[in-house]
Amino acid sequence: MNRKIQMSETILIGVLLAISGGFMDAYSYIFRDHVFANAQTGNIILFGIYLSEGNIHESIKYFWPVIAFAFGIILADFFRYFENKYKLHWRQLSVLIEILIFSVVAFISTEYNLLANSLISLACGIQVESFRKIYSHPIATTMCIGNLRSGTENLYNFLMYRDEFSLKKTRLYFGIILCFVFGAILGNIFIELFASKAILMSSIILSIVFVLMFIEEFNPEKSFFK
Repeated sequence: MNRKIQMSETILIGVLLAISGGFMDAYSYIFRDHVFANAQTGNIILFGIYLSEGNIHESIKYFWPVIAFAFGIILADFFRYFENKYKLHWRQLSVLIEILIFSVVAFISTEYNLLANSLISLACGIQVESFRKIYSHPIATTMCIGNLRSGTENLYNFLMYRDEFSLKKTRLYFGIILCFVFGAILGNIFIELFASKAILMSSIILSIVFVLMFIEEFNPEKSFFK
């Protein structure tokens, strides 16, 4: 494969986004009242459990992040309308909005965790919709289940058929999962050090992503899949 792709599809961007994804999930769960920023399946299950118990107050704290996540997906799709209209790529606009959201969340009191978690989930929805591929391979940087399925499938193909390309994809998917875990570890460490301000680390990581995306194209001739 010898074609040029957007910088947003490179492994470097994927790694940074996965670290930020793990970080924000750890932050919302550990510091913001055990709500998942990314894992909306968990939020939906807990919403159902508390609803079945008649605990409306607890169910609401899991309901609104799911709605915010869905709205984030819609918002990311809306950003596509700005493609080629301004100097910023529409994915850069997505990243910029994420940075602003986390900068606001850092200063929200724990008394308003519902608002903070909803904003974080909004940012996650934006990210998961805006960044969906690495070198044209579907991948997620805010959750692991899809990557785990794809990585395991490719591992099987390599073990059964000795397909070297499947081995490379296995490394990609499991590598992104490891980056997500690393982000969660960083999140736990930074929460102990900086409490609510820890989420600013995601803003810093995403700021690096924002700057790197000014590199408009990348030639994967010398890439991971060469």
